[in-house]
Amino acid sequence: MSERTKLGVRILAAALMLGVLGDALLRETPWGLNFFLWAVALAALVQELSSWRTESLAGDGRWLLLPLIIFSALFAWRDSLTLKMLSILALLVAFSLILFRAQGGRVKAAGLMEYALGGLIAGINAVFAPFYLFLGDIQWKEVQSNRMSRRSFAVGRGVLLALPLLLIFGALLMAADAVFKVIVTDVLRIDFQTLIVHTLVTGFCAWIVAGYLRGMLMGKERDFAARQAPPHPTLGIIEIGTVLALLDLLFLGFVIVQFRYFFGGAALVRATTGLSYSEYARRGFFELVTVSALSLPLLLLTHWLLRKDEPRAERVFRALAGGQLVLLAVIMVSALQRMRLYQREYGLTEQRLYPTAFMAWLAGVFVWFALTVLRGHRERFAFGAMVAGFVLIATLHVINPDALIVRVNAARAAEGRRFDAHYATRLSADAVPDLIAALPQLSPTDRCVAAGRLLSSWSARGESDWRTWSYSRARASTLVGQNAASLQQIACPDGKR
Repeated sequence: MSERTKLGVRILAAALMLGVLGDALLRETPWGLNFFLWAVALAALVQELSSWRTESLAGDGRWLLLPLIIFSALFAWRDSLTLKMLSILALLVAFSLILFRAQGGRVKAAGLMEYALGGLIAGINAVFAPFYLFLGDIQWKEVQSNRMSRRSFAVGRGVLLALPLLLIFGALLMAADAVFKVIVTDVLRIDFQTLIVHTLVTGFCAWIVAGYLRGMLMGKERDFAARQAPPHPTLGIIEIGTVLALLDLLFLGFVIVQFRYFFGGAALVRATTGLSYSEYARRGFFELVTVSALSLPLLLLTHWLLRKDEPRAERVFRALAGGQLVLLAVIMVSALQRMRLYQREYGLTEQRLYPTAFMAWLAGVFVWFALTVLRGHRERFAFGAMVAGFVLIATLHVINPDALIVRVNAARAAEGRRFDAHYATRLSADAVPDLIAALPQLSPTDRCVAAGRLLSSWSARGESDWRTWSYSRARASTLVGQNAASLQQIACPDGKR
C-alpha cells in the first residue's frame, strides 16, 4: 500500500475507535468524567499520529496539548453548564490551532484573521473531509491487495450474501416450531430505538474525528487559502483618523455626562431622569459592555486597513486609538460601577456575573492591545488575547461562580434583603455546599423551599452512572445525604411554598 493509503486507513481505524468510545462514554449526560476520558483519548491519538506530519505539534504547537488536558479535566470538577460551555470553547480553539499549526500556520505570531481561518478550516474538515478520506485518500484496491484484507473483504461479502438467506430460512423455521421461535426471539431481542441511538452517536463521533485527523495530517486548505487571498484593501490616515476622531468625540461626550449624572449621586439622577439609582444602573450596563466589546474589533480593523506607508500615519493612529482606549477605560469603569449598584440592589446572578468577568478580560485585552498593536507588534496580539481567555476560564472554575452567587445573596439575606431560593436551587451542584451552609441565614420560607429542593435534586440516589461523575456532583450528593435529617425537618413539600 502507498503511504497515503496507509495513513488514511490509520485515520479511519482511529476514528472508528473514538466513535465506539464516544458512544460508550458520551451518551450519558451531564458530561463529567466521561468527557474527560474521551477528550484525553482524542488528544493521545493526536499525539500518536502527529509523527506522520511533524509540523503538527512541532515548536509552539506542542504546548497546545496542555489546555486540551486541563479544560477537559475541568468537566470532572465543576458542574455548571456555563463553565462547561466555556471549557468546550477553549477546547475548540486549542484543537483548531493544532490543525492550523499542522498545516504550517503560526500560533504565537499570527493575526486574528489567521486564528479565524484556523477555526474555519477545522470546521470544514470535521464536516467534509471524511468524504475525501473515503473516496480519494484511501485507495481501496490497494487495501484489497493485501492477503489478510482480501480475506476480510471476502468474509464481509459472504456475510452480506448470507444475511437475506438467514432471514428467509430463519422466518420459516421459527414459524415451524414454537420452541425454536421463543429461543431465537430471546437471543435476538433488539431494541431498535437504542440501536439507532448507538449508531448515530458512534457515527457522529467517528465522522468528526476522521475529518479532523484527515485535516491535521493530510489537509492543505491553509496553503490554498494563502494562494487565493486577494490583497486586503487599505485606507489613508485621513479616512481612518476621521472615524477615530469622531468616535473619540462621541465617547468624550458620554464620559462628561457620566461624571455629571452618574458620579453626581442618586439625587441628581432622579431629578434629571426620573429613575432610581438602581434603575439607572440597570438600564446601561449591558449597552456599555456592548460598546466596549465592539470597540476592540473596530480598532483592530482600522489598524488593519490603515495604509502604513508613512510614519506619521502610525503616530496619528496611535494617538487617536490611545485616546479612545483611555475613554473606553472610563466607560468600562462606569459599567462596572453600574453593575455594582445593580447587584447591591437586586443580588448576584449568572447573567450579572459572567458579563462582569468578560469585562475584566476585555480590560486586559485592551492593555495588551496598547502593548502590542500600538507599539508595532500586531502579530503578538491574538496569541496574548487567547491566553488571557484561557486564564479567565480557568480562573472562573477556581472562583466557582455558582457558589459565589449563593454566598453573596446569602450575605444580603442576612442584612434583611430578599433571597431568591427558587433561583439558588436551580444553580448547579457547585452551589450546593454553600447553599446548605447558608440555610441558617435565610428566612423560614426560603429555608423550607431550599431544603425541599435540595432533597429532591441531590439526595444520595442522584448519582447513577460513573460516566457522569464529577467532584461537584458527588460532593453535593454526599452533603445532602449527610444533612438529610435536618433538611427534612425544615423542607416544604416538593420544595414549594
